[in-house]
Amino acid sequence: MEENKMERVKSLIRDIPDFPQKGILFRDLTTALKDGQALHEIGETLRDMYKDLGVTKVVGIEARGFIGASILAYELNAGFVPLRKPGKLPAITINKTYAKEYGTDTIEIHRDAIDENDIVVIHDDLLATGGTMAAAYELVKSLNPKKVYINFVVELSVLNGRAAFPADAEITSLITY
Repeated sequence: MEENKMERVKSLIRDIPDFPQKGILFRDLTTALKDGQALHEIGETLRDMYKDLGVTKVVGIEARGFIGASILAYELNAGFVPLRKPGKLPAITINKTYAKEYGTDTIEIHRDAIDENDIVVIHDDLLATGGTMAAAYELVKSLNPKKVYINFVVELSVLNGRAAFPADAEITSLITY
């Protein structure tokens, strides 16, 4: 990964104090995503990370994860698989309920979206506490693909989100705070 590209992208990420509540410093990626060059650099960096790994499917987590996942799927000539909130996918799904800071949430994936021949990257915009991605990882793994990689644009290392995953999970982040 080219450090200077990601340093430039990092410089475009806006900090919003006390959002969504007092004491939280929100890292707003929309300011980087609206910059065409930055979006292109994110896509190039993601492509270069995974281009030689035989990826067949890229799973994007609703909603901001759809952005990078779609770009990566396109760049790798792989399929895109949406992972969504309940009731949004039209065919038979499997789901996972997981704990969040203030309650629980559920995510779903089509039961036939991934099979044993797939090599998968699960992508989301940001790793904080890891709950959503850990649930996504369990869902995808339950479909028995050959291999699963996990990727984020930004990781908030102080929140130790990696602790939510098994030790053998392969996790990469483009930018770490």
